[in-house]
Amino acid sequence: MNNNPAAKFIDKLGWVYIQDKKVLMARSYNKTTFYIPGGKREIGENDREALTREIKEELSVDLINDSIISLGEFHGQADGKPAGVMVKIHCFSADFSGEVKASAEIEEITWLTHADSHRCSAVAAKVLDELKETHLID
Repeated sequence: MNNNPAAKFIDKLGWVYIQDKKVLMARSYNKTTFYIPGGKREIGENDREALTREIKEELSVDLINDSIISLGEFHGQADGKPAGVMVKIHCFSADFSGEVKASAEIEEITWLTHADSHRCSAVAAKVLDELKETHLID
């Protein structure tokens, strides 16, 4: 983590969905890097509302509000931004209804393991590190 107090943070929310020891990741159009699905809050939204909206937009599923559980915050250099611009992502797990499929700005979704960290943004790789350490993914 960058301890520079002047560092700019991009504040995001992410949904961690694990199946068969792999985690679902998304890649936006014209990008090569995979990310934790999610996004930023809009004015007046709380974390649950923003996460539910973003996941509906990106993956076409409805998160079940009562099942949303915080997994913690992760920090890392923002992909494609100048040095010192950091991403802070508050990750959550949640049950959902519907069928997961790429929509909106998402070109591709895929299932990744820790061995795929090199395909991910810096902060997504940190999430993969934690999931591997806690034996949730391979």
